[in-house]
Amino acid sequence: MNVPNNFDIDGKVCVVTGGSGELGSEMARALGENGASVVLLARGEEKLREAGEELAEAGIDYLTVSASVLDRAELKAASETVINEYGQIDVLINAAGGNSPDATTGPDTSFFDLPAEGIQHVLNLNFTGTVLASQVFSEYIVEEGTGSILNVSSMNAFTPLTKIPAYSGAKAAVSNFTEWLAVHMSHNYSTDIRVNAIAPGFFLTEQNRYLLIDEETGEYTDRGQSIIDHTPQDRFGQPEDLSTTVLWLISPGAEFVHGASIPIDGGFSAYSGV
Repeated sequence: MNVPNNFDIDGKVCVVTGGSGELGSEMARALGENGASVVLLARGEEKLREAGEELAEAGIDYLTVSASVLDRAELKAASETVINEYGQIDVLINAAGGNSPDATTGPDTSFFDLPAEGIQHVLNLNFTGTVLASQVFSEYIVEEGTGSILNVSSMNAFTPLTKIPAYSGAKAAVSNFTEWLAVHMSHNYSTDIRVNAIAPGFFLTEQNRYLLIDEETGEYTDRGQSIIDHTPQDRFGQPEDLSTTVLWLISPGAEFVHGASIPIDGGFSAYSGV
């Protein structure tokens, strides 16, 4: 049987929130290298400019838009900018997110001392930002009657990690919302609009590098070693490890994948530790 090439995204317009971050920018690059026009949406003009320059050097058609995923008015203005430029929105990738020291337990901060403001910030950034961006940008996807929304969950959504209760809870909410929105879109708008999520495992980024690797010795920290010990592939993920799964999930080749959260974790979620 000849299997057709159903992984073509040429000409698609893809909005990536958190598009100037390490993981978001890597996903954007993969989209652009495969023929999509990419919209990087993030706060911080300098990082946006740098991310855009990297796409330009690769010959990728892109647009940068400065906006907060927690500000509906800014998101609405950003969506209008995208429509004015391209006339369509085919894909939304909700990659904005992150943790905060103010929502993390440690030697000097017990669970009982975590400030409400820090917890709320992490919940808002990861969950509320995903919901708001989906509300604003998917209106245009609904108008077309076809498209894809891809959320970024985490392995924390399957089994919460120590020290980061707000981040774990927020990502669990993202996975639950992915399922909810998948059903809602199919029942109320179009069965050709798909909603899925990726659930990255442990990726080395600038944000967490020295939590996992000792800056002076280059050896794994205790936490880093524990992660490796529970990852059958015996390594951390690299940003490019996300790309092929992202491309698959937003392409016609995954047209019957809907409401799923796909682990990209080197086997971490499959290992019981025994």
